[in-house]
Amino acid sequence: MTTNLNPLLVELLTEELPPKALQKLGQAFAEGLRATLHKHGLLADGCDVAAYATPRRLAVRLSQVRGQAPDQAYAEKLMPVKVGLDADGKPTPALLKKLAAKGLDTVDPAQLARESDGKQDYLVARGTAPGARLAEGLQDGLQAAIDGLPIPKVMRYQLADGVTTVKFVRPAHSLVALHGADVVPVTALGLSAGRDTQGHRFMADGAITLSHADAYETTLAEQGRVVASFETRRAEIDRQLQEHAAQLGATLGDDPEVAALLDEVTALVEHPTVYVGQFDEQFLQVPQECLILTMRLNQKYFPLFDPATGKLTHRFLIVSNMHTDDPANIIEGNQRVVRPRLADAQFFFDTDRKTPLAARVPQLGSIVYHNKLGTQLERVERVRAIARGVAEQLGGDAAAADRAALLAKADLGTNMVGEFPELQGIMGAYYAAGDGEPESVVQALRGQYRIRLDAPVTPDTLAATALFIAERAETLVGIWGIGLAPTGERDPFGLRRAALGLISAFEQLAAGGMLAPSADGPLTLDGLLALAAGTFAADKIPAATVPEVRAFIYERYRNQLAGDFDRNAVDAVIAVAPPLHQVAARVRAVTEFGQLPEAASLAAANKRIGNLLKKAEGEIGAVDAARLAEPAEQALAAAVAALQPQAQAQLRAGDFAGSLSTLAQAREPVDAFFADVMVMADDPAVRANRLALLAQLHGLMNQVADISRLAQ
Repeated sequence: MTTNLNPLLVELLTEELPPKALQKLGQAFAEGLRATLHKHGLLADGCDVAAYATPRRLAVRLSQVRGQAPDQAYAEKLMPVKVGLDADGKPTPALLKKLAAKGLDTVDPAQLARESDGKQDYLVARGTAPGARLAEGLQDGLQAAIDGLPIPKVMRYQLADGVTTVKFVRPAHSLVALHGADVVPVTALGLSAGRDTQGHRFMADGAITLSHADAYETTLAEQGRVVASFETRRAEIDRQLQEHAAQLGATLGDDPEVAALLDEVTALVEHPTVYVGQFDEQFLQVPQECLILTMRLNQKYFPLFDPATGKLTHRFLIVSNMHTDDPANIIEGNQRVVRPRLADAQFFFDTDRKTPLAARVPQLGSIVYHNKLGTQLERVERVRAIARGVAEQLGGDAAAADRAALLAKADLGTNMVGEFPELQGIMGAYYAAGDGEPESVVQALRGQYRIRLDAPVTPDTLAATALFIAERAETLVGIWGIGLAPTGERDPFGLRRAALGLISAFEQLAAGGMLAPSADGPLTLDGLLALAAGTFAADKIPAATVPEVRAFIYERYRNQLAGDFDRNAVDAVIAVAPPLHQVAARVRAVTEFGQLPEAASLAAANKRIGNLLKKAEGEIGAVDAARLAEPAEQALAAAVAALQPQAQAQLRAGDFAGSLSTLAQAREPVDAFFADVMVMADDPAVRANRLALLAQLHGLMNQVADISRLAQ
C-alpha cells in the first residue's frame, strides 16, 4: 500500500433505507469514518469530506487520505525499576510479561530509559512506531461508523451462508472501498470490499465498475443515472418544482411542511424528475387542509396554490424516480391513485356535516383523556371553567369563551379527524362555521392547537386567547398533578410546549394592552394556576402542584430568553419572579442597566449586602436616624430616602429602565459606605441599625431584578 495521498471512497449499497432518517444516516456514516481515520493519523491537512446518501446507499469521499500514517514516537511508562529488574539488573518475569502485553517484546530491556516521578524510578520504553496502515484504520473506521449510525430500528438478517446473522438498518448488498484506483481490503456486514456497485434500479444496466475514487459521482450519474449527493438531489428537485410552479402561474406555498416534504422525497428518489398532475375541481369544495394533508402525507405530492389568494388549485407536482420522454402513464397512474383519497375526504366532510358539532359533545364522555383524570368530557368542563374565568378577568365575552371551550374537542368524534388526527381543531372550526356558530368561537377552535400566540391580543381575539390559555393551564396542572412531570428528554404530554404557549399568551396580552407593564393583573400566573387547580377534585392535585408548575414555567422562560439575552440579566429577573407579562421588559431593562459604568459596582455591593443580611440575627427593624453617626451612613440614608420614591414611581409606571437608572445614582454613597463604615459593629444597636439601612437599600436595588446576579 503506497503512502502517497489519494482520495478515499467508501460505499455501502443496501436495500431501501428509511427516508426520514436518510440524511442523518449519511452524515453520521461520513463523520464516523472521518473521525476514526483522523484518530489514526491517516487524513492529511485540508482533507475535504463529502457525504453521499441515496435511498439505496451510504457513501463518503475523503479528498486526501494517506496509505500509511507517519511514524509515531511513543513513550510507554511500564513499572517501577525495583519491580521490573532484579538485584542483578536483569528483567523480571513481570517486566517481560508487560512488554509482551504492550507489543514491545522485541525491545531490549537493557535499553529501557529510567525516569523518576519524584517518588521512585520507573522503566520507560521509548521509540518510534510505524504509522497505521489504511486497511487497518479503515477497518476500524467502518466498524465505528456502522456502530454509530442513528438507526431508527435495527434489522436482523441472515447472510448467504445461512448461518451468520447481521444487524443493520437494512440488508447490505455490496461494499466499495477505493483509495485512488486501488481497492482497500476491508470487510463489513459480511461483505468484502470491491469496486463494483449498482446504479438506478430501473434506468441502469447491470453492475457499474468504479475506476477511481474521484470518479464516483460522475460514473454514478452517467452510467447509473443516480444523483449521489443528497444536497445536490434536493437542490435539483427544488429547482424543478419552482420551475413547474412558475410555468403554471402557481406557488408551492410558504408552509414549513413544504421543506420537510422536500427532504422526504429527496430520500425517496435517486434520479428525480418532476411531473404535473391534476384532480377534479369539484374536490376543491372540501376544506383545503384535508386535500393538502392527504396529498402530502399519503402521496408525497406538492399541492399548488394561487399566489394571489393562497387558495389550493386542482394541480399538484409529482416527484418521480423515473425520467421518460412520455410521462403520460406516470401522470395518469398518480392521478388515478389520488382520486379515491380525495373522494374519501369529500365523503368524510359531507357525512360529518350532517351532525351539528354541539351534538357531538356528549360523545366525549366515552373517550378517555387519562385514566386518572377522567374523560374528555370531564376535561372539557374543566377547560370551560378556566376559560370563563380568564375571559371575565380580562374583560372579554365569557359566554363566547365558554362556548368555544365546550366545542373545542367535539371534532374528535368526526370521521375526518378519525382519519387525519392532524386536523383536530381545524375541522372543528369548519364544522362550527357551517353550524352558524359566532366567528369568535370559530376562530378559537381553529387556533387552539397553535404552539404559541404570535400576534398581540385584541378584543376580537380574546375568546380564542382564553381557550388557548385555559387548555394549557388545565394540561399543566392536571398532568403534573398526577405525577407525570417531564423527565430528561421525555415529555409525552407536551408540558414544555404548554408552558411556552402560556408564556407567549402573556407576552401577547401585554403587547395588545390587555396587561399593562405597570400592573400585576388583572390576570396573573398565580391566579390562573390556582383557578385551574380548583377545577379538579380535591384529592387529584397535591398542594405542591401549583408552586411546582409555576417554577417550571419560569424555568422554561429562563431557557427561552437566555438564547436572546445575557444569561446573567435573565437570571437576575427570573430570581424575583415578577408578573409573567413583565419578564421580557425587565430583562431588556436589566440588559441596558448592565452597560452602565455603575452597574458592576452596584451589583457587587448588592451581593455583599445580601450576604450580610443573611447573618442578621432576628428580625430586621426600621432605620433609626438618630443612630446614624458616621457621615458615610448618613449620606447613604439620605440617598436612599431621595431615590426610593422616584424609583418606586417609575416601577409602578412600568418604566423598569428608568427605575434602574435612578438606582445607578446611588453608586457613590454605596461605595463610600462600604469604604468607611464597619457594618458588623460591636455595639448590637448600631449593628442592627446599619443592617436595617442595608435592608432598605437592598429592597430598593432589587425592585426590578436581583442585580447581584450581574456580579462577575
